[in-house]
Amino acid sequence: MSSLSLAARDSFTMLRRNLLHARRYPSLTLNILLTPIVLLLLFVYVFGDVMSAGISGGGADRSDYIAYLVPGILLMTIGATPAGTAISVSMDMTEGVMARFRTMAIHRGSVLVGHVLGSVLQAILSVVLVGAVAVAIGFRSTDATILEWIAAFGLLTLVATAFTWIAVGMGMASPNAEAASNNALPLMLLPLISSAFVPADAMPGWFQPIAEYQPFTPAIETLRGLLLGSEIGDNGWITVAWCLGLAAFGYRWSTALFSRDPK
Repeated sequence: MSSLSLAARDSFTMLRRNLLHARRYPSLTLNILLTPIVLLLLFVYVFGDVMSAGISGGGADRSDYIAYLVPGILLMTIGATPAGTAISVSMDMTEGVMARFRTMAIHRGSVLVGHVLGSVLQAILSVVLVGAVAVAIGFRSTDATILEWIAAFGLLTLVATAFTWIAVGMGMASPNAEAASNNALPLMLLPLISSAFVPADAMPGWFQPIAEYQPFTPAIETLRGLLLGSEIGDNGWITVAWCLGLAAFGYRWSTALFSRDPK
């Protein structure tokens, strides 16, 4: 068997292991999934009229705000999912599972790849469920073509992959699962200080650079452009640059920690 076939086989085995492991802790997956759904319903039905009036500068139109809000909520779902990955990796490290994997005749990289594939798959499934709720409450994307829908799916997958590699590094660097959960908290908070809920230019002047110069804002604006036909501008390549940079950093960080001899 070639090394590529061995890596693919072992990665699939680790993916299956992580998916079965996630079934043992459904409350973690449920909490990660419920947070964006609750925020979606809260901002649509409680703050929707006020927020839409503020964005449009006059008359309130809740349907317009739903269209504005949903891309941000979808990216927020992506940001919330890797927290579970950081906790799962940290548990493997502290409970000695990683040490046992090092002694087994398996492809070393498959252990980390299995975590990443499992997290990305869960993130995409979560996005589909949140998207279904958004459609049920009135979100429509009638102007998007098939190619734009494919590009939107690719964008979500790319963002999920980048932040999952960062989460894997956080989990391996954390001394326990509680620390991993705290370390992954910025991944959940970044969308809250982006353009997910209001445009960046509507924020106070001192806060606008915080919202603009981070990975979620260009990703959200790119997703809005693909689904709603708004102007994308430079946000597309900025998002790709952010994702590739974060993925490369997370990969090097994770593999370096995994390759260290256990203390």
